[in-house]
Amino acid sequence: MVKENATPLEKLFGSKTRTKLLGLFFGNANKSFYVREITRVIDEQINSVRRELLNLDSIGVIKNETYDNKVYYSANTKHPLSHALLEIFSAKMEFSREASVKRSGWDEYAKPVKNYLKGLIVTNRIPGQDGVDILIIGDDRTKKLTHWAEVIEKKMGKPLNYVIMSEDDYSYRKSVRDRFILDLMEMEISEIYDPEKIIKG
Repeated sequence: MVKENATPLEKLFGSKTRTKLLGLFFGNANKSFYVREITRVIDEQINSVRRELLNLDSIGVIKNETYDNKVYYSANTKHPLSHALLEIFSAKMEFSREASVKRSGWDEYAKPVKNYLKGLIVTNRIPGQDGVDILIIGDDRTKKLTHWAEVIEKKMGKPLNYVIMSEDDYSYRKSVRDRFILDLMEMEISEIYDPEKIIKG
């Protein structure tokens, strides 16, 4: 039973979890995800996720394949309904990503961890490309930054390949022209959050 305060899409598709799954798959149609990765990103219980995956798989809207002892799920873009689902969810996902981050910018997003976060590099990594989506520089001894990164991942609606590095580690790697830092700087960078000028300094 769909709740009264459900969104129009949840009412249309009959389930909050099902709607989130369709958004994940058809908003990232060229990517595949395993179950625990899915539950983390859409922030739903694993039993609910497994049930809806079974439903969607049974009607052929999604497909699965096993790799390295993990079952990966992805959008079935050859399904007769795939074009309509792509129209609905790719537009919705792109809007939500752009709006959620750029409405206020990274300055606003960084407020909860401003005492721990020293800098941030966000790339435009394309699926299949080596490298990271976000390099987070700061003090993660209390795991505040790890938790924050997981929150950002959920807001983005997709798994993020992120690395957390201390300020000292970053400065050292930069000074010795470490390969990881050089490769990162050669990627297309969409955002740099650098309040203390340690990245550009």
